[in-house]
Amino acid sequence: LSDEDREKTSDFSESIKNQRNLLIDYINIHNNFILVDEYCDEDLSGAGTYRPEFERLINDCKNGKIDIVLCKSQSRFSRDMEIIEKYLHNYFLEWNVRFISIADNADTSNPGNKKSRQINGLVNEWYLEDVSNNIRSAFKSKMQQGEYISPFAPYGYLVSKTNNNKIEIDYDASLIVKDIFNLYLKGYGYKKIADILNYKNIPSPSYYKYKKGVKLNVVSNKNRCDIKWSSNAIKTILTNEVYIGNLVQGKRTTISYKNHKIINKDKSMWIKRCNTHDAIIDSKTFYKVKEEIKKRSKISTKTNMVHIFSGKVFCETCNKKLRKKNSKNHSYLVCENCINKKSIRYDCLEKIILECINNILMKNFDISLLKCELKKRYKSNTLELLKKTKEKITKQKMNNKEYLKNIYIDKVKGIINNNQFKELLKTFNQELYKINNQINELELKIKKYSEKIDLNKYHKIKTLNRYIVDEFIEKIYIGPINSLNTRDIKIIWNIKCL
Repeated sequence: LSDEDREKTSDFSESIKNQRNLLIDYINIHNNFILVDEYCDEDLSGAGTYRPEFERLINDCKNGKIDIVLCKSQSRFSRDMEIIEKYLHNYFLEWNVRFISIADNADTSNPGNKKSRQINGLVNEWYLEDVSNNIRSAFKSKMQQGEYISPFAPYGYLVSKTNNNKIEIDYDASLIVKDIFNLYLKGYGYKKIADILNYKNIPSPSYYKYKKGVKLNVVSNKNRCDIKWSSNAIKTILTNEVYIGNLVQGKRTTISYKNHKIINKDKSMWIKRCNTHDAIIDSKTFYKVKEEIKKRSKISTKTNMVHIFSGKVFCETCNKKLRKKNSKNHSYLVCENCINKKSIRYDCLEKIILECINNILMKNFDISLLKCELKKRYKSNTLELLKKTKEKITKQKMNNKEYLKNIYIDKVKGIINNNQFKELLKTFNQELYKINNQINELELKIKKYSEKIDLNKYHKIKTLNRYIVDEFIEKIYIGPINSLNTRDIKIIWNIKCL
């Protein structure tokens, strides 16, 4: 079934029926022809590299069942020049099989017809290449405009029923997405979160979509209902910007229209558009998870959780991270890189940090002046710099638009020719693309630095967890034991909590 036939009729089977009638009529007027079998790949194009009925046809030719292969046109056999040469001009001669196509008068029994068959093969292959390039260009244009091009929405979203290039929040799945982010911030690792979801009998993304009637091409030896949540599924969700309303597309591509092997594209070639749809996760939570992923050390094999001080505790002497170790009676943290080798008990450090955080909560109203000063020196200055940078780039964007207007006027006046205009326009579009990306990134940073952490949501804390430690503490430095058999513990507070 060709793409041309798809466009001419909405009924695919009608096109196949017309082809069949044409071929049957041709057989009827040739009394020496006997119909042996029919081979019909109704929903597949001649551009396809694998067609079940085509493979059966080739096998029957090889086994001597067939003397003649009859098609409407050579392109219905294949549009791939390599396939044409392989079978029509090599194997079919070896197997004593004649090829006839009615519409373009191809007939391998006529030696003088070979060059025209080869020319047809090249034209058909060029057609495929042009179609492939046009499709790639169309997809790239859609991605640059912030349109969603995949037929399947990410877990937590649905493809809009009114616009196939938009996605909408799937309420039920979005609740699971929020739970995954919250669990990670509480210190749970990928595997532990997956185990929790599986324990609660929450359907995995592929099974959930299957239950909703979405036809996914899932390659697995398991039944759909037996496919469970995995560490990789959790990691994919936690690192996907789609959940904060951004689309990052064009990460992968195929080698060519003939070679469908998928390859990863360089990150610089990805196409990112911000605020294209409703977010499930706020950007503050998303970027907090992103930072946590960078900082986390090895997950405990016993609990599948990261310990609450993971990546936070450093040696004051050598500035290296302290490692957590376990003994029969208790856990402790120790530096393995310098002379400061005296360990500190984990439970003792936890008690000290808990007391310090509660002291901060008690003095929350007393440090209001400090809060203002810190904001003035840190947050406000950063915000001001970001806003000025955005203003400068936005102004540059407006100047570029004026430049576009001027080169268009130059083209109309004949100062520059059409080819020069196209080159200048290409450069303009590339520059505009970079500027839009810079503005989107600045807007995200401005939003991030404008957010505040509300200390009033906490009362006196009884037990520490990973989320609380992340909220309050950036780093903890453990000093060496001094002559008084004591040691200094220095806490670097997360400035946003003050």
